[in-house]
Amino acid sequence: MIADLAYRPAEPMDGRGHLLDLYLPADPRGDRPLVLWTGGSGWMRDNGKDSAGPIAGIFTARGYAVAGVSIRSSGQGVFPAQLRDIRAAIRWLRGHARQYRLDPERFTVMGDSSGGWTAAMAALTGDDDPAAGGPAPSSRVQAAVAFYPPTDFLRMDEQMLPGARRKFNRDLGITDCHNDPRSPESRLLGGAIRSRPEAAGTANPARYAARSAPPMLLLHGQADALVPHGQSVLLYEALRDAGATVTFYSIPGAGHDWRAVLDPTNHDDQRVYQARSGSERVTTGRPGPGWDAVDRFIREAMEVRRDNTAGRKVPRP
Repeated sequence: MIADLAYRPAEPMDGRGHLLDLYLPADPRGDRPLVLWTGGSGWMRDNGKDSAGPIAGIFTARGYAVAGVSIRSSGQGVFPAQLRDIRAAIRWLRGHARQYRLDPERFTVMGDSSGGWTAAMAALTGDDDPAAGGPAPSSRVQAAVAFYPPTDFLRMDEQMLPGARRKFNRDLGITDCHNDPRSPESRLLGGAIRSRPEAAGTANPARYAARSAPPMLLLHGQADALVPHGQSVLLYEALRDAGATVTFYSIPGAGHDWRAVLDPTNHDDQRVYQARSGSERVTTGRPGPGWDAVDRFIREAMEVRRDNTAGRKVPRP
């Protein structure tokens, strides 16, 4: 593991949201596919790389390189600062692909919770970034994996499980759930989400769903009391309706934890939605997702050759 590589200048100077850790497999043969991981914190911390260790242990054993990426917290910069950070990390890694023997055409972005949102936004918004500062390596990825990502902030409260609102308010010290001016989503946007509907729309990854999107895997527990299960439903439906390639694992017994989502004891009544080119297949029961299924999804996605920018005219955050 190579720690604390700076992929962009620090902002603020004492922040850590510009750093990544790079984990390389022991086998030196060939250029490795790369998984970029950023962990969730409700956008309130700049330590997204710190949770990459278990992910790296799984994927380096399978021949991947893994980059644990930190991005700025909402206290250090409001949206779209976080999207610009993950794009900058992708560009930096692609620009240093030869040095670290990475395959620049096999990049997957992955994360959980707010990190899942980051992964989805990075995958769906393409290359264009006015803040990139001139010609640079592409920020395009070939696949994305998002565990329980927030999607439509304005609909989170209506989708919450019965009884979840009181606990959410108590745990965060707020009174109006996701709509509260101090909620994680409001802090990301720089003010109460109801007062910033345009910004909330721009921060919604479903807005950028397109047929040319890289293949995406969504995993969400139906018992999630923090990010409602319906958030992944909205994103899946937007991608399906756009004709994109998307798979969605809906896990009955799982809460807000990727380990629970991948726990086989929760999979008896799971539902799997798979869509490609406008057609959909729905299955129930086993097998559960597991890391084998995630790996298989990524490897299949790597073989899909797409030009993610061809013919795309979508609003950019």
